[in-house]
Amino acid sequence: MVSDWSWRPGVLVALGLLGLVVLVFVAILNVGDTTSSSTEFAGIGDILLVTTVQAGLSTLFSLCVGILLAWSLRHRHQFPGRRILLSLLSTSMVLPTLVVALGLIGVFGRRGWWNAVLGEGGIDLLHISVYGLGGIVLAHTYMDAPFMARGMLHRLENIPVEHFKLARGLGLSSWQRFRTVEWPALTPVIPGQCLVVFLLSFTSFAIVLMLGGSPRYNTLEVAIFEAVKLEFDLPRAVILALVQLAICAGLVLMAQAFRPASAAQAVQRLTFMWPESRVILIMQWTIIGLFSILFLGPLLAVSLDGMGADFSRITATDTFRRAFVSSLTLAAISAVVAITLGLLMARSQRHFSSILRSGNRSSNNIWLGLLGFSATVYLAVPALVLGLGFFLLARELSADRAIVAPVALIAANVMMALPFILVILTPALGKAADKYDRLAFSLDLRGWTRWRLIEWPVLRRDLGYLLALAFCLSLGDLGVIALFGSQDFATLPWLLYQHMGSYRTSDAAGIALILLALCLSVFFIVPRLFEGRSHAET
Repeated sequence: MVSDWSWRPGVLVALGLLGLVVLVFVAILNVGDTTSSSTEFAGIGDILLVTTVQAGLSTLFSLCVGILLAWSLRHRHQFPGRRILLSLLSTSMVLPTLVVALGLIGVFGRRGWWNAVLGEGGIDLLHISVYGLGGIVLAHTYMDAPFMARGMLHRLENIPVEHFKLARGLGLSSWQRFRTVEWPALTPVIPGQCLVVFLLSFTSFAIVLMLGGSPRYNTLEVAIFEAVKLEFDLPRAVILALVQLAICAGLVLMAQAFRPASAAQAVQRLTFMWPESRVILIMQWTIIGLFSILFLGPLLAVSLDGMGADFSRITATDTFRRAFVSSLTLAAISAVVAITLGLLMARSQRHFSSILRSGNRSSNNIWLGLLGFSATVYLAVPALVLGLGFFLLARELSADRAIVAPVALIAANVMMALPFILVILTPALGKAADKYDRLAFSLDLRGWTRWRLIEWPVLRRDLGYLLALAFCLSLGDLGVIALFGSQDFATLPWLLYQHMGSYRTSDAAGIALILLALCLSVFFIVPRLFEGRSHAET
């Protein structure tokens, strides 16, 4: 066992995150203890039922679409635009939720493209309303199905070619091959992915706020927002927050048990597929084609509607300029802080996972559990609940909201990005340690020297991707700002929501296009700035 103290900063970060959650919890409880009126519990059961149903349906549809898309892309591995389509699948994670909602309204709204085409053809039976439960599930499926498809496609691509050769030699049909070869590769990741998607849908805010259509489809997040912002009923907001906190914390603890081991890399990648039957071919191409149309449609609608906006007038206003600067500044700070904390925590996880570094102590699993839970604590304490805690703290301490709001926003953005950062950085650092630790320790490579020679070449591409991901996630979030937003402090998502609420649709479309362009530009350009040769290639 080698003496190594690099694990300490990451553990301190984990404890700090948990301490922040405790602080928020105490702030909420302090208000919750002041009242026990039964009227504050009215309707919470119905809200919880709606929240659970929409999250369950969203997870089910996302799973079905994700499996079908991953299966189709696995077997149609060569066609024009495949790489572009895979890149677009990655963008579903960073698309601002308000932009997605606006795009779906443009396609499936009362005056959207879909109903307009059906109206011209005299078809009334297939008219779609994007508002209500159906619209919420549609939007969540739009955002979460690509996330599931990418993870499942990775698993399918790592199935050894020998398995397919054996299936072909046994004369298995496409269905038998899927059941005996491909399905076993997917089952380890399905529970974990479903729990994550369920939690994301359960804590969804902007989508439900825009597409709910009526209080009948309010979820816990929207109910908390309305209790604070519209009714200023803090006791009810506290009760709703505690209910959501208890459920989400339980689900996050459950999710820790469903973390699959990293997929083993196939010895030989399957680059040639045997001929499929005509029916299967048509099915695969239909799935790919329909998904591409349905995914690109809302983005195209936002782009076309936004082009008609008066950008010279929008960008000339002081409100827009302040929101633009605030958004970019907060997103940049959040991304850098998230990457820094993610690296520290990933190094701690590497230490406790390595026998060479920490030995075979029974306490290692405890530390790993602490680090894993603190990294995913955002799912247990969603942005709006975190924002409510900061809101109550600011109110109790009579603190200046102009100071509290940016801190709350950055904290929420960092916690939102950490799970995605650690999912990528921890395995990468672990593999680098397995490969180079003995040599590095024998040469006494530590600190900056080790980072420059070993870790930076291995991580640089991942860091570019994660920096862009964290920036875009922060740029498009409407969680905490929904409680703290005002004329003096606003971000682009808040400004977009304000314009949509006041029926300034042309200006809203213009801001949505700016947000979309910013996110896509950062997401595709920033990772290229970090490209270079890595140790994996040498």
